[in-house]
Amino acid sequence: MEQIRAAAKQDDVSLKKFVHAAVMQRASMHKRRVAEAARVVAERSAELNRRLA
Repeated sequence: MEQIRAAAKQDDVSLKKFVHAAVMQRASMHKRRVAEAARVVAERSAELNRRLA
């Protein structure tokens, strides 16, 4: 927790704003990873469907 406080202080923002920004960034990164995984699954599924047709 002290490291988080120190990082917020170094960025000259409140702890609340610092944590909010970190959470939003992580959520955005997670959303991109899920979308990429879904794209890969759809691509492979389409390929398998073509083989089975």
